[in-house]
Amino acid sequence: MYICCMISRKIQSTLIELSATYPVVTITGPRQSGKTTLARMTFPSYSYCNLEHPDIRLLAQTDPKSFFKQYPSPVIIDEIQRVPELLSYIQVHVDEKRQNGLYILTGSQQLNLNAAITQSLAGRAALLTLLPFSIEELMQYDLTDFSRDKYLHHGFMPRVYDQQQQPGMAYRNYLQTYVERDIRQLINLKDLALFEKFLRLLAGRIGQIINLNSLANDTGVSATTLSNWLSVLEASYIIYRLNPYYENFGKRVIKSPKLYFIETGLACYLLGIEDEKQLARDPLLGNLFENMVVMEAIKNRFNKGLDSNLYFFRDSNQNEVDLILKRGSDLIPIEIKASQSWNERFAKNVHKFNRLSGGAMGCVVYGGDKCFRFEHTVEVSGFDSFWKLLGEIN
Repeated sequence: MYICCMISRKIQSTLIELSATYPVVTITGPRQSGKTTLARMTFPSYSYCNLEHPDIRLLAQTDPKSFFKQYPSPVIIDEIQRVPELLSYIQVHVDEKRQNGLYILTGSQQLNLNAAITQSLAGRAALLTLLPFSIEELMQYDLTDFSRDKYLHHGFMPRVYDQQQQPGMAYRNYLQTYVERDIRQLINLKDLALFEKFLRLLAGRIGQIINLNSLANDTGVSATTLSNWLSVLEASYIIYRLNPYYENFGKRVIKSPKLYFIETGLACYLLGIEDEKQLARDPLLGNLFENMVVMEAIKNRFNKGLDSNLYFFRDSNQNEVDLILKRGSDLIPIEIKASQSWNERFAKNVHKFNRLSGGAMGCVVYGGDKCFRFEHTVEVSGFDSFWKLLGEIN
């Protein structure tokens, strides 16, 4: 059964709204996150082409005018980063027609794509980022046997669910395809095994401050090269760098980003975690759980077409909060705990941060399923209800 077609994506209403007000909407996101399915389900009457197809790509590169005659607007063009020269032709076309909703573009790489769109289509294009399923989206399907550890291990890639794939095999194939296709396009990589070793080291550092010198010592690769690799991983939606919040807190605040994976299922594969029982005993369970909750918050923002406005906080006095949501001038601290049992100590860092910032409320997300208010100022949420809490505080 193909459940992907049954699940409506939360970003769809934003996509429809933007297509009514912009001539071009570009959907970026990881490979296999559902960009094509979203676009074709939302605009079934549009013509469609995929620039990954060699013949179509060759036509677009060598004879753009014939390409646009064969695929007239309104049209969905997949993997636009493969032929970015088309953006100039699209600019001319939208300026001539002066209509909205003419082009829906998709891309699985941020590297140079966003800059090219901004340069060629300034004022004409809206950008959306589609990440894999959120827990809220998966709630549309009956996953009654899904626990904290099963969500973490299965991850959120649509194909794992709609084709009922085994997570280990699915993410193994995903990694091989990514390394063979995207990495070879983006960088001149001579040693694939070394790059994969780097990925596994990153998986072991989820939720930690990025330390390039430490990674350079462990891999034998220069910090400059690793910095470039990190940029490529971020541009192709494998990792996410969460920046620290340091405004108004002086020099004592940590200013390096923390590392997360877009997909916990891929991180589990890289860590050699083969099932939920193994995951429950793994020392990185808490880090993986934090990764999942952070990505849930990011998906919630991106699905609304908003900037992430999410940060973390850590200073030299050991004051730390896993996630900070900036809402206007308000800073809302969110602590993340993998434990399935509530403990009032979980709110300690929320209270500390509010004393530092002058804030009045905060949140704790934990591995259990109860939702309640603690001491009048802290909203407590089970991880699979976090999306409801985000709807209230966003």
